[in-house]
Amino acid sequence: MSHFTRSGRLPHTDTAPTEEGPPDVAVPGQRAAAGDAAGAGPDEVVVGGRPRGERPATARAAARALTALAALLVLSALLLPNHLDRLTPGAFARIPVEGICGAAVLLLLPPAARRVAAVLAGVGLGLLTLLKLLDMGFYAVLDRPFDLVLDWILFDDAEDFLSDSIGRTGAIGAVIGIVLLVAALLALMTLAVVRLSRLLVRHSAAATRGTLALGTVWITCLALGAQVAGAPVASRSEADLVHDRADQVRAGIEDEQAFAREAAGDAFRDTPPDRLLTGLRGKDVLFTFIESYGRSAVQDPAMAPQVDAVLADGTRRLRKAGFSSRSAFLTSPTAGGGSWLAHSTFLSGLWIKNQQRYRSVTSSDRLTLTGAFRRADAWRTSGIMPGVTRSWPEGRFYGLDHVYDTHHLGYKGPKFSWSRVPDQYSLAAFERLEHGRPRRTPLMSEIILVSSHNPWAPIPRTVGWDEVGDGSVYDAIEKAGKDPEEVWKDPAKVRTEYRRAIEYSLHSLISYVEKYGNKNTVLVFLGDHQPVPTVTGGRASHDVPISIVAHDRAVLDRISGWGWQDGLKPGPKAPVWRMDTFRDRFLTAYGPRPHAAAHRPGR
Repeated sequence: MSHFTRSGRLPHTDTAPTEEGPPDVAVPGQRAAAGDAAGAGPDEVVVGGRPRGERPATARAAARALTALAALLVLSALLLPNHLDRLTPGAFARIPVEGICGAAVLLLLPPAARRVAAVLAGVGLGLLTLLKLLDMGFYAVLDRPFDLVLDWILFDDAEDFLSDSIGRTGAIGAVIGIVLLVAALLALMTLAVVRLSRLLVRHSAAATRGTLALGTVWITCLALGAQVAGAPVASRSEADLVHDRADQVRAGIEDEQAFAREAAGDAFRDTPPDRLLTGLRGKDVLFTFIESYGRSAVQDPAMAPQVDAVLADGTRRLRKAGFSSRSAFLTSPTAGGGSWLAHSTFLSGLWIKNQQRYRSVTSSDRLTLTGAFRRADAWRTSGIMPGVTRSWPEGRFYGLDHVYDTHHLGYKGPKFSWSRVPDQYSLAAFERLEHGRPRRTPLMSEIILVSSHNPWAPIPRTVGWDEVGDGSVYDAIEKAGKDPEEVWKDPAKVRTEYRRAIEYSLHSLISYVEKYGNKNTVLVFLGDHQPVPTVTGGRASHDVPISIVAHDRAVLDRISGWGWQDGLKPGPKAPVWRMDTFRDRFLTAYGPRPHAAAHRPGR
């Protein structure tokens, strides 16, 4: 008969009793005798009827599961791509060389050094994983990777965007959630690497053989160029990522010096005021940026038919009102976001591709296109900036006498997600505050239209100009609009709403010129950048449309040599310039005409 204690069954107690008496019954904490049938050593402590170290099946299963999860986490981190387009099953069916090298190092190190190395490796792998996740976000929004040197300031803008879109409470909750996720990722990655390092040491012989075998396979696959789903089996993505970011940091440091040399050269720095913009004296010149108005809007087959119809109708209506127009493309330094980089590039004549350059140029005395009007002392200069919600010292750099931000436009209507003020209201406010004032001097104004800003829901609709009022008319329009969360569940809906937002912005601007423009109106309007890759597909150019509209034909005659196309829509073969070249071309075209050389009769 089997014998049991209260703690459980004793090993091998099914043997018959001996003459000396019944078999020994183990007591918790009692040491087993040498040669015990259970195989316990003379110094092994028996706890609960079993030697210490012998765990129940559930505990062993849980330990194996944790080890498997740790291995899966580390392997996934090593193979995780930094671009959403590459996030495919094939990306994880590869052999990471970093894992092989890491295992070899851990096997060779002494215990103390191994523990330190495992912790450092875990933290480092966690940080690299965070960098990849940041890259995914930046590629999805800005169509470029995260810059380790220059992009930290953008988190402030991201927090502002969240506050404007989902409210302050929601933004704070999102930030707290992100911080907790970052801490959890670093902690779990470190624990996973430490656990795997212990496993390697516990089974060092098998681990050594496995590491050598995987290393041989990796070298063979590298030599043969083996691939799975278009990705190389012999992966070294982590090493490549570290190398690329080291190059990026070095390039960022060098770029500051290169940009300083570039900015030092300015052909118009010392131009006298009376020789600036002589071809536009007496005109009202409006530089208008339409948020996210990119080449895709006028050429993507899914959107172009509707947008082109608005442009064609606008060309016809403006021609009927006596206006002519020319159009082309400019290549923006940014895509998906970073409007301020495009604005400063267009107006400064310098290629402002990052935050470092932006800070440098806006703290300099560089002559901007808008600043040239102020220096000429023949225009009142102003800015309509509905997207500016806080102090904006850059207004001085751009040469604006007065800036009307979101707090100074008199808007009493609802917020339309991030873009609080509808474009038609902004234009109506410009008419009321500046353009429609009696007995005024000529104007140069920079106007930012933001209704086509991400997330494109809800979208305002045009109303009669006499109905705009203080913006209260938009209450019912905003309530009837679409929910951004619902729109962004489906990329097809995102593209549709983006297209509708562009149509609204274009229609508002065209309608304004049609109603309030006069013989002295000159309008230059353009996009600041292409929309996010969700709309463009991620492989679009950085080109944006630009148009010049004028009532006076002499204004457009000055740019006849540019080769721009008639109308508000640039065709596929329209000229494409870098955005930073526009300032100098514009100042040259509308500067003093060179005097014809005096004719000298021959001898």
